[in-house]
Amino acid sequence: MPARPPTPYWRLSGFYFVYFASLGALLPYWGLYLQDRGHDALAIGQLMAVLMATKIVAPHLWAWLADRRGRHMPIVRFGSLAALVCFAGVLVDSSFAWLALVMACFSFFWNATLPQFEATTLNHLGPDRHRYSLVRLWGSIGFIVTAAGLGLLFDAIGRDWLPWLLLGNFALIWLVGLSIPEAPAAPPPPAQPARLGRLLRRPEVLALLATCLLMQASHGPYYAFFSIYLDQAGYPEDLIGSLWALGVVAEVLLFLVAHRLLARFGPQRLLLASLWLTVLRWLLIALLVDRLPWLLAAQLLHAASFGAFHAAAIHLVHGYFSGRYLGRGQALYSSLSFGAGGALGSLLGGVAWSLLGPAGSYLGAAGVAALGALVSWRWLGGAAATPALPPTTG
Repeated sequence: MPARPPTPYWRLSGFYFVYFASLGALLPYWGLYLQDRGHDALAIGQLMAVLMATKIVAPHLWAWLADRRGRHMPIVRFGSLAALVCFAGVLVDSSFAWLALVMACFSFFWNATLPQFEATTLNHLGPDRHRYSLVRLWGSIGFIVTAAGLGLLFDAIGRDWLPWLLLGNFALIWLVGLSIPEAPAAPPPPAQPARLGRLLRRPEVLALLATCLLMQASHGPYYAFFSIYLDQAGYPEDLIGSLWALGVVAEVLLFLVAHRLLARFGPQRLLLASLWLTVLRWLLIALLVDRLPWLLAAQLLHAASFGAFHAAAIHLVHGYFSGRYLGRGQALYSSLSFGAGGALGSLLGGVAWSLLGPAGSYLGAAGVAALGALVSWRWLGGAAATPALPPTTG
C-alpha cells in the first residue's frame, strides 16, 4: 500500500488557532457589545440563540455536499469566505431585527467550516487519531490569547472595535484554510452499516447525541451571560477576559493528556466524569460568584466541561460514524450539541435570567448537566458501547 503523506501538523493547528481566536472574541465580549447597544438579557439570549440555531441545519447540508463529492476543504474555504462577507453587515445597523438577520446569514456559512475541518483533521491523522487533542489544543491557545488580550485592549480603546477585529480574524481563517490540502479519505470499515438510519436507531448512538445536546444546553447561561454576570458582580474587564482565558488554559492542559486518559479509562467513563464535574462548576458560579478563589476553581473545571467532554465525544462520534458517514457524523454532533443544545441553552438561559436572576439560571444549568449525566450513565456506561480505539503511543 502507498505510504500516507505526512500530516500537515502546523497548518492544521494554525487553522484551529485562528478559528478559535474568533470565539475568544465572540464569547466573552459579544454579549457585552450587544448590551452596550441597548439590548436586554432576553434579546441577547435570542441573538445568541440565532448564532447557534443555524448549526441545526447548516452542518448537515454542507456535510451532505462534502460526502457526496468526497472532499471537505472546498467547503471549509467557501464557508470561511462567505462568513466574512456576511458578518460585515454588523457595521450597517445595530437593531435587533437586522442583527438577527446578519447573525443567521453569517452563522449559516461559519458553521459549515468546523465539522468539515474536523473530518479533514481526523483523516490526516489516520491511525493516529487519538492524537487529535494535540492538534486541537492550538485552538484553545488561540482562544486564550484573544480573550485575555482583548480584555486589556478594550480597557484602553473600548468595545466599539470588536466587529472590526472579528472581521480581521475571519479573513485569517479563510487565508489559512487556503494552505491546507485535502486529506486522503479514510477507508471504510469491513462491516459498514447499510444505511445511516439504522445507525441512528442504535440506543448508544441516540444516548450519545442526547447527552451532547444536554451538555451544551447547560452551557447556555455561560456563553451568553458569563461576562455580563461578572460585570454586574464588579469584576474589571481585564479580569473578565483573564477568567475566560483561565478556563481555556485548563482545557489546553487537559488536551495534552486526553489521549492517555482515553486509553486508560475509555471515552464513556471520561464523558460521565466530565458531566458531573460540570454540575459542580455551574453550582460554584451560581452560588459563589463573588468569591474569587471559588470562581477560579469553577473556571479550572472548564477542563472537564469542555476539554474532557469534547475529546471523549469526538472519539465516540468517530467510532460510530466512520467511513463514508464521517462528515455527517461530525455534522450531527455539531448540530445537535452546539446547534440545538446551544440555541436551547441560550434561549432558556435568557428567560431564566429575566425571571430567576443570574444565580437561578446557573442552578438550572446544573440541573440540565445532571440530566445529561443520568442519560450517559444509563445508556453509555457499558463497555459494549465503546468503539475500538487505537493503542496510545504517547
